[in-house]
Amino acid sequence: MTKVVTDKKLVAELLTRGVEKIYPSYENLEKKLLSGERIRLYCGYDPTAPSLHVGNAISINKLGQFQALGHEVIFLIGDFTGLIGDPTDKKAARKKMSREEVLANAANYMEQASAYLKFDGENPAKIMYNSEWNDKLAFRDLIELASNFTVQQMIQRDMFQERLKEEKPIYLHEFLYPLTQAYDSVVMDVDLEIGGNDQMFNMMCGRDLLRTLKNKEKFVMTMKLLADETGKKMGKTEGNVMSLNEGPNEMYGKAMSWPDGILVPAFELCTNISLNEVNEIKAKLSSSEVNPRDYKMKLAHEITRINHGQEAANKAQENFISTIQKKEVPVEMAEYKTTRDNYTLVDLLVETGLVKSKTEARQKIEEGAIKIKIEKADQDENSDMVVIKDIKKQIAFGDTVAVVIQKGKFNFVRVTR
Repeated sequence: MTKVVTDKKLVAELLTRGVEKIYPSYENLEKKLLSGERIRLYCGYDPTAPSLHVGNAISINKLGQFQALGHEVIFLIGDFTGLIGDPTDKKAARKKMSREEVLANAANYMEQASAYLKFDGENPAKIMYNSEWNDKLAFRDLIELASNFTVQQMIQRDMFQERLKEEKPIYLHEFLYPLTQAYDSVVMDVDLEIGGNDQMFNMMCGRDLLRTLKNKEKFVMTMKLLADETGKKMGKTEGNVMSLNEGPNEMYGKAMSWPDGILVPAFELCTNISLNEVNEIKAKLSSSEVNPRDYKMKLAHEITRINHGQEAANKAQENFISTIQKKEVPVEMAEYKTTRDNYTLVDLLVETGLVKSKTEARQKIEEGAIKIKIEKADQDENSDMVVIKDIKKQIAFGDTVAVVIQKGKFNFVRVTR
């Protein structure tokens, strides 16, 4: 049997680090954990994209901290709830997805989550799919579950109020999302659910339903969201979201692009360095004793190390220093051997895989996001990369030894004939 750790300091850090609120209270959950009772907890992830992102990693990391203290962890893939689409914070209904799309998106979730959570060994996390029970619900069952909630409960949510004001539609299936998520807690009979603070409503619905149907109290832990000192969240809208399937160079570079104000929250939420060290970093940044860039490099290295390992993180840092800080072309990069003597730059971008389509290739060229360097036998190897904005640019492999192509800041490929 897995031993449960009841060290008071470890439990205190578990319940405070990155945590915004615990329902019904911190004290009640602390008492339960210090009693030595092994609890069952979970967090759910809807496969709305092919990769998890750093925001997901915050809750996965918290699951890993509970796992390290001996508790039973469930990593739930919402392959059923993903079909509905979580309406949280959405001013319009989500585009509905097919089961095939959802499962394809979730294909690598366990691999990505394994950087933070163990799925093997003495106390492995259990991976579950909520279609297992939701697909079996009859219409009669759905009506019975729905009778535990009111329209007033659902309509009071901010995003629905916004849609009413703007006369935008609210679809009935969106009301069913929190009900379906709530049913997950009942079926898995959990003691605790973890999620971002934007998930509080959905998680509290599960708390209410579990109490009603099983007379059981479920704890709810809301996590802080990754945001700077002004409250601006990381995300697709801001263009700074970090996917967990990004390569080491991209991951390191993305972290280096984050604003200085996000450094301290990111160390607390996205890493496992001690809180004492996090507080030291906060104090030094506040006193202007250090250049924020130095701690940003430490953060970028740590996040890359967690997801890709020490060696890859070291190389990503070296690559960043040489290509971004020193503006050099990296020594190591992807190699591609062509089959033809002549190309348009558009065709070459597609063939090397730097872009997915000719449309994207033309867009990147026009944006000034493509640079090239023609390497010839009699040419200085240290010549600069040149921005190309001509979508009709021709590349000829005659006396050319290689063509180095750069897309954005971090993507390089050396093309040879």
